[in-house]
Amino acid sequence: MDHCHTSDLISLEQALEKMLSQIAPLQQSESIALTSAAGRITAAPVVSPIDVPPFANSAMDGYAVRLSDLNGDSPLPVAGKAFAGAPFTDTWPASTCVRIMTGAPIPAGADAVIMQEQAEVTEAGVRFNAPVNAGQNIRLAGEDILRGASVLPAGITLGAAQLPLLASLGVADVQVMRKLKVAVFSTGDELQPVGQPRQAGQIYDTNRFAVRLMLEQLGCTVIDLGIIRDNQEALRAAFIQADSEADVVISSGGVSVGEADYTKQMLDELGKVSFWKLAIKPGKPFAFGKLQHAWFCGLPGNPVSAALTFYQLVQPLLAKLAGHTEWQLPPRLKARALTPLKKSPGRLDFQRGIFTSNAQGELEVSTTGHQGSHVFSSFSQGNCFIVLERERGSVAAGETVEIEPFNALLRN
Repeated sequence: MDHCHTSDLISLEQALEKMLSQIAPLQQSESIALTSAAGRITAAPVVSPIDVPPFANSAMDGYAVRLSDLNGDSPLPVAGKAFAGAPFTDTWPASTCVRIMTGAPIPAGADAVIMQEQAEVTEAGVRFNAPVNAGQNIRLAGEDILRGASVLPAGITLGAAQLPLLASLGVADVQVMRKLKVAVFSTGDELQPVGQPRQAGQIYDTNRFAVRLMLEQLGCTVIDLGIIRDNQEALRAAFIQADSEADVVISSGGVSVGEADYTKQMLDELGKVSFWKLAIKPGKPFAFGKLQHAWFCGLPGNPVSAALTFYQLVQPLLAKLAGHTEWQLPPRLKARALTPLKKSPGRLDFQRGIFTSNAQGELEVSTTGHQGSHVFSSFSQGNCFIVLERERGSVAAGETVEIEPFNALLRN
């Protein structure tokens, strides 16, 4: 039984703590144009160089007035007009008002803006038919953002919610963390690159392809070393090259216990292994350690195991190393299982599922089907992990389980 062989395995939480406690964010940053900053991580707080709004302006179409000019319901002649981009700059005679449009600068001396719906235009001028309070319908300079205020913290990803804000401040360049450099390769004589004809007994190298896609989505610079055959000297050369060029080295395969699994042997020789067996399913043979310069993550050879361990372990490691201070996986939620879920006690199990909300607003989840570590189609069919506790057994339909919705890395 699976649970009889797990005493030497460490938990996912222990693995993450070991990894993240050793990692310190990179210190190198660069200044880049705002137009090229999508997906990059701020290296320092961004401070506003201006007040927003930069000047007091009207929140309404209406009439700018001085309270001292208001005398009961006596009409005020219009002295001129103010538009956004074309302020009123003429002399403003006493006992008159200024026609003003939304966004137009407030004329000097104005105390309030009266919306046009509260005004009646007559031959003698404009009569106002509602009480007027000082400051009404005036947006003050700096009301949104004051000059010198911090508008974005360090350590966040710049996207559609942040970049237009910086553009509105006239910020042309932004200081960001440099991109992580990640070397990736697969190991195994049985692998063939995607697009090449397979020979007898070969399979396509989907792991390196998937890892590269995820790394690019995370904004990393990828150094692709291809497929390394089951040869100690070739593997040693790949490790040495990757260590000299990258911040992180990620391999796929070769961390199990087979006769030709040389990855752990090379890591023992060229670096230091922190751990290499986890109490999770799929993904038990996951290695983490340090080479002379770079961090190392050894993913299992099975496609689902490789994707899962990348998602649950490598993704948070890269986020911390890249300087992301607010990154986290989606929270786990409670859902009712609509289908039975097969499981043996002993390892934390991440099954792929499909969750929905029923008419009462309650979450329900069903399995994507066969959960073998080679069934990569379960990711394209699913939208969440069904997270089954380490010592839990099989789940009957109707029982409550935890789910973890996919983040953008796996979301369909």
